[in-house]
Amino acid sequence: MTGVLPITLGDSTKVVQALLKSGKEYVCIMKLHGEANEENIKDLMVEFEDQIYQKPPLRSAVKRQLRTRRIYYLDFIEKDGRNVLFRTACEAGTYIRKLCYDIGEILGCGAHMQELRRTRAGPFSENQSSFVTLHKVAYWFAEWVEQKDVKILQRFIQPMESALDLTPKIVVRDSAVDALCHGAYLTAPGVLSLDSGIEKDSLLAIFSLKGEAIALAKSLHSTENILDMDHGSVATLNRVLMPRGLYPRVWRSGTSK
Repeated sequence: MTGVLPITLGDSTKVVQALLKSGKEYVCIMKLHGEANEENIKDLMVEFEDQIYQKPPLRSAVKRQLRTRRIYYLDFIEKDGRNVLFRTACEAGTYIRKLCYDIGEILGCGAHMQELRRTRAGPFSENQSSFVTLHKVAYWFAEWVEQKDVKILQRFIQPMESALDLTPKIVVRDSAVDALCHGAYLTAPGVLSLDSGIEKDSLLAIFSLKGEAIALAKSLHSTENILDMDHGSVATLNRVLMPRGLYPRVWRSGTSK
């Protein structure tokens, strides 16, 4: 497989769980084992859009049990002999080689995945100006070693926050930041604004007013319910991203004397 592979460095490894759960886009060459009509292939691909059942293939890193995954779109591009080129966007954890196998089974001729290229992983796409090849990384790193100019690193290293562009967000008051850095629950008085579409038990990112990532958290309520709250917990923290002490401490701990 070729294409987009986000790589995290240092403390940014803490956002990997958000990247792993984000959607992906692929361009794939599917090899048919027999003849199949082009119109039948197009019609069948439409049927695979939406939620599908998948059991991971024998050679996989997860337990082989039936599960559901969502195909956001499955677009036929062209057919050359027995090679079928298509583009698909799907939920994280979808096996494209299993998708090719299932298409082949329904067509009745059999099929397997011949080549695969990931064109998008979460917020990162190969069409972005920030997309770089390993050759460019090696070149710019050598330039940085020689010049020690941080602007050279910025050509291929992005802020941690860019990995959370597609993650639902809650922006909090400055007075709540340090408490969150110490692992406190996010409560309603600390919320300044939030994205629409947040669902209960979903993963979200907590940000400061300056656009700094504070933590990854699990929402305890939907957007609509949070907007109606004036007290109580809004989210529990999964992973603190910001170091302690960057914001002033305005909260108390322990018991009063």
